[in-house]
Amino acid sequence: MNFTYAQAIITGFIQGITELFPVSSLGHAILIPAWIGGSFKEFISEENKAYLLITIAMHLASSIALFLVFRKRWLNLIGGTFTSIRKRSFQSKQFRVLSYILIATIPVGALGVIFGDYFQSIFGKPAYSAVFLTINGVLLIMAERLSKKYISHSSSDSDAEIDAHINAKSAVVIGFGQSLALFAGISRFGITMSAGLLRKLNHSVASDFAFLLSLPVIVGAAIVKLPELFTTDAKQLLGQILVGSVVSFIATYISVTFLVKWFKSKTLYPFAIYCLIFGIASFLRFA
Repeated sequence: MNFTYAQAIITGFIQGITELFPVSSLGHAILIPAWIGGSFKEFISEENKAYLLITIAMHLASSIALFLVFRKRWLNLIGGTFTSIRKRSFQSKQFRVLSYILIATIPVGALGVIFGDYFQSIFGKPAYSAVFLTINGVLLIMAERLSKKYISHSSSDSDAEIDAHINAKSAVVIGFGQSLALFAGISRFGITMSAGLLRKLNHSVASDFAFLLSLPVIVGAAIVKLPELFTTDAKQLLGQILVGSVVSFIATYISVTFLVKWFKSKTLYPFAIYCLIFGIASFLRFA
């Protein structure tokens, strides 16, 4: 298999920068190599199973960076949940917020396992990713427009805001919405944040919830799929994958730090416009 260190670095950079931007890291992992062309385009189209494993490995590197940025939140949620379980008092906000995160993770995990072969069959096809990226842009615009009718909330306690506006039922709905990100081109972060906006969270809190919800999905996919790195032809590329994963980790850490500040006062519109332009241009190029 021809996957060079330069291509691994490019893939890792794409993954890291776009993972927590609402523009779909998987979509970009397909479209940018397709635009570059040559052996890079041939690799993603002809060896898409290996390339899927590569992107999952780099997703795992992103999840480590994501955990480090939000480590205090995660430790507080996990610690508060264990305290609630020990005391048999399940009304703490930490217990409820962590429960909503786990509930919202179940649908995407189940659908990913059930329809995994189908999603893999269309993975690596730029025209599909272009269509889904365009749809992603439309969804972001719709979420912004529909959420404007709600009163914006301002709170220094994101967990309290999430607890006040998310419940078990909406967590299931958000989980099924997040499942759309199984299509390369639909952003997991974008879908989750949009759902948060529609549940009357402000941009800062909705983005926090989306950041938190991203971690278990990525880790779960890695646990299920990454053992195949060592039992398939992809094991020939472990050096390249390691280099790309390091790049992905660094790029993710930088991009998440930027986005946390961005969503304190900014909207999804710039990302939506970008998705529409890049998605339509890519569809015209590869359809």
